[in-house]
Amino acid sequence: QVQLVESGGGLVQAGGSLRLSCAASGSIRSINSMAWYRQAPGKQRELVASATTGGSTNYADSVKGRFTISRDNAKNTVDLQMNSLKPEDTAVYYCNAVVVLTTTVYQFRYWGQGAQVTVSS
Repeated sequence: QVQLVESGGGLVQAGGSLRLSCAASGSIRSINSMAWYRQAPGKQRELVASATTGGSTNYADSVKGRFTISRDNAKNTVDLQMNSLKPEDTAVYYCNAVVVLTTTVYQFRYWGQGAQVTVSS
């Protein structure tokens, strides 16, 4: 019913930049929040950044000052601008959205397919 499609992953040298994008489509009444998670090999999945419809954002301490999350509520998209990338940022990045469908008042969590980000030293 709802799909999240990610784009923008790739390979970059340390100090470089990448921009991830995520577009939500389907029978959407509203999207209450959108976020980016990542999971590196051998590590637990972690929240990187999140944004509510009202505009509040939060970031993991490890990316503060380097990453920026931005939402376009009208287009149901969310981007993650990643600057000053470090090898420690290497991971699969997943888009996440908390969605209210047109057919219900309940919230559901949806995930993108994942985008590989590799930062070389």
